[in-house]
Amino acid sequence: MKRDDESRLHLGRRGLCFVPDLSKFSMLRCVCLNNNKITEICRTSFNCCLTELYLQNNYITSISGPLRHLSCLRVLLLHNNQIKCLDETVAELRNMQDLHTLSLYLNPFTQDPQYRHYVVHHFPSVQLLDRKEVNLGETRLAFKTFNTERQRVLDSIAFGRRALPPPAGGKYINKNPSSQHRTKCKNSLNNGTERPSGIRQTQNSIVQVKVIKWSGSGLAQWNPVKSKPPIDH
Repeated sequence: MKRDDESRLHLGRRGLCFVPDLSKFSMLRCVCLNNNKITEICRTSFNCCLTELYLQNNYITSISGPLRHLSCLRVLLLHNNQIKCLDETVAELRNMQDLHTLSLYLNPFTQDPQYRHYVVHHFPSVQLLDRKEVNLGETRLAFKTFNTERQRVLDSIAFGRRALPPPAGGKYINKNPSSQHRTKCKNSLNNGTERPSGIRQTQNSIVQVKVIKWSGSGLAQWNPVKSKPPIDH
């Protein structure tokens, strides 16, 4: 066992088949276990303050369970292993909000053509993925690909095809005057008393705009004006 100091531990190229229990070393911040024969990781292998973990070039088939408590991790190398499930891997790493360097290539799930964008979408803090810098174009494309509904709403708003939803606790009022005018006319006809049988409806509107008052929120007030019923000929 080689220790540079109390915070770094190097166990690479030792022929290890398992990860020893290192959780009791509370000062450890960096652990190197690369180039061994490790197939699985114990749930109590590492302390929660670890910031760098090197597990590349092993035979690990799953990381579900033993890493999710490593919320301080900034560097994680897992390339050239046998991890098959991408969803499980993403779920395991989702608490790592400070993760900026991640390496997963040469695992079976990386053969999926959308693998990189999927990882970029779920880990916005990652700046270096598989030894390649994450650029703004990849981030935007990942957002459009895996956040399709939200992107559709944003696109429709940008092109004026859809209005924003009403704020919480508020009431949305259509700002289109002609639409409000038609609505008021319809409500006046539907909610009023029945017309006498000798009176028929004419083509003229029975509601007129009396006051248009625009407030800071852009809402219009409409006041109905009573008019004489048309005379039946």
